[in-house]
Amino acid sequence: MDSTISRRPDARFLVAHPAHFIALGFGAGLAPRAPGTVGTLASLGLYWLLALALPPLAIAFLAVPLFFVGVWACGVAGRNLGVEDHGALVWDEMVAFLPLAALASASPWLQAFAFALFRLFDIWKPFPIRHFESRVKGGLGVMVDDLLAACYAYLVFAVTVIAVHRLGPSP
Repeated sequence: MDSTISRRPDARFLVAHPAHFIALGFGAGLAPRAPGTVGTLASLGLYWLLALALPPLAIAFLAVPLFFVGVWACGVAGRNLGVEDHGALVWDEMVAFLPLAALASASPWLQAFAFALFRLFDIWKPFPIRHFESRVKGGLGVMVDDLLAACYAYLVFAVTVIAVHRLGPSP
């Protein structure tokens, strides 16, 4: 879904509707380069802010209602931009990465590893991610491919952490 046929959102678009503000990740989607990466970084910042008041498990589960907010917000913003999955819509990255950030909360290194894995799978889009991305439309389509990328990242993260732990020094 090419965003070159639509207008580039600006600060006026960002604040024109609450859905735009959410879908553009509070402004992270306005980044001129790599808005998905910027949106994922914003999610890490959001995690750290939420961690001041909530435990990691609560933050991870907070992603469930935020996913449904994203279906609505990305649907509205995509329609108003003229492209369903415009590159500036980064709420999908933010919500999908939030549970990974919580899972990796024990260490900044683990969070960096989870970040790299998520970006890898979000960009690479192995099967069936690309399949869903091309067939599921609207706000749900925007949100679901990043959810699947997060699932891949979670699996690789968990296997890697378990393998490193098992290969580590024995007591």
